Amino acid sequence: MGKRLDLLKQISHGLAVHFGSNCEIVIHDLTKREIEHSIVYVENGSISGRQVGDGPSRIVLETLKRDPSRIHDRLSYLTKTESGQILKSSTMYVRGDDDNIEYIFALNYDITSLLTVENALHSLITTESELELETGSGISDGGIAQPQKITHNVNELLDSLIEQALALVGKPIAAMNKDDKVKVVQFLNSAGAFLITKSGDKVASLLGISKFTLYNYMDATNK
Repeated sequence: MGKRLDLLKQISHGLAVHFGSNCEIVIHDLTKREIEHSIVYVENGSISGRQVGDGPSRIVLETLKRDPSRIHDRLSYLTKTESGQILKSSTMYVRGDDDNIEYIFALNYDITSLLTVENALHSLITTESELELETGSGISDGGIAQPQKITHNVNELLDSLIEQALALVGKPIAAMNKDDKVKVVQFLNSAGAFLITKSGDKVASLLGISKFTLYNYMDATNK
């Protein structure tokens, strides 16, 4: 197990040197199940501000929640830092001899400046007819999909997940009915939010329900 982590660190350093300071690499250790401090290695952490000892991303929670046999590498998607930098990210799952996932190897490349150049070139070479087509198709932000926000610790991650769950329902909490609240709990449960210590207390208080009711909503989503 230690040799596997040493190899991942060696590869991380080599990739970071090869691709330069815009390339961030983060390794999460799932072998100890200490999700509050899952990050054990970082290269160029100044990109996202994360460091060794920081907590998991949403993907880490989802990994702990799901059947390992149904988890596959997720390559070339967008994420966003707190300062607004856009990253092209890939997440690879490193398995042990028993096929369980032991480490998550995350590679993030800061493409913010490249997007600026791309947008400038796009504006320069696009014709009026092409602009009309783009407007009609509903493309925005140069056709860039909305990236996931990178968080540093479990409290930030939980707040982010709650924000997404509430946005999914699209109502103020005061106007939510039972079905709406079940939908919120279902989203949080599937995202692994309740793996975070005391998350149940926070969600129950936020939704104005008891812990018993929260557990019933969770059971309902698992059936």
